Amino acid sequence: MTQHTSRRAMLGYFTWAFIVTIAGLLLGGLIGWNMTGTIAGMATAFFICAVLAVLEISLSFDNAIVNANKLKAMTPIWQNRFLTWGIVIAVFGMRIVFPLAIVAIAGHIGPLEALHMAATQPEDYARIMQGAHLPIAAFGGTFLMMVGLTYFFDHKKDVHWIAFLEKAMSHFATIKGVEISIVLILVLVFSSLLGDEEATIFVYSAVYGLLTFLLVEVVGGLLDASQKALSEAAKGGLGAFIYLEVLDASFSFDGVIGAFALTQNLFVIAIGLGIGAMYVRSMTIMLVDKGTLAHYRYLEHGAFYAILILAVIMYVQTLMHIPEVVTGLGGAVLIGISLWSSIRYNKRSREPVPDKRAKIGMP
Repeated sequence: MTQHTSRRAMLGYFTWAFIVTIAGLLLGGLIGWNMTGTIAGMATAFFICAVLAVLEISLSFDNAIVNANKLKAMTPIWQNRFLTWGIVIAVFGMRIVFPLAIVAIAGHIGPLEALHMAATQPEDYARIMQGAHLPIAAFGGTFLMMVGLTYFFDHKKDVHWIAFLEKAMSHFATIKGVEISIVLILVLVFSSLLGDEEATIFVYSAVYGLLTFLLVEVVGGLLDASQKALSEAAKGGLGAFIYLEVLDASFSFDGVIGAFALTQNLFVIAIGLGIGAMYVRSMTIMLVDKGTLAHYRYLEHGAFYAILILAVIMYVQTLMHIPEVVTGLGGAVLIGISLWSSIRYNKRSREPVPDKRAKIGMP
């Protein structure tokens, strides 16, 4: 296959992402025009949609790698369902319904009232969303921390990037509940740094995040086991699908909250983050089809380290503000280093082993 053909095949994975990008940016510009009636307002909404899309991609690239790790065990049918149904849930569920639900619960109002507030009183809407940041960060950070720790605390794991650390975690994986113990210790540490009322909210939200992870793991295993008994073609299907959707939700918490720093318009936020979500989904499928994770042996490690850092950052954000650009760049740098390490490993593996006998004159 020529380089040009290979490039065209790769771009084919992003066809729908490109279509959604064009449609979304045009719609964003139209919203800006309707809001202000000026070219400047239209250009501003257009630009914010583009920035939010880039922000979502930078924050969620590690999500694509983790998704690919789960998807590679799923059948093409469920992979396609994840790309279609999953994107609908991701865009409309997490980028529109989720913020509305938070405002409805926190503001003690109905969903339709929350939608009306988003359209007519964006300042009040954004204020309620920002006020709900503490429980969201505690819940999402706990769930993501469990995802990252479960990957490293695995006694069957035999490929290690940061060897001394990962070998130790793999060794201690035989201790039952070690991941949960670490998470609970961190929850107690961070809650002790908060005020009494905030500490209570933090602990309860973190416990709910922990229970959600355990519940998803249990329900996912039961669903996949029952489906496997019914149909071999359905193995690794519904349970893995639910796991990936909850994982995507946890990743999107930070992006949704951070988006309000750029705009208070729910619909502009949904468009921008939705465009980014399309690219994340496309990257996920491409990584599976191309077998990228198998070729770059440390890429997964970088993604899961990025998840752990993101989880800690979400905890720290309950104490102080951390710019979203720091979160995005931190994950991107880790993944970049893991990719570089993988390329170095592949290069060393291809190098011929020198014949030591020739150097000392042996026959």
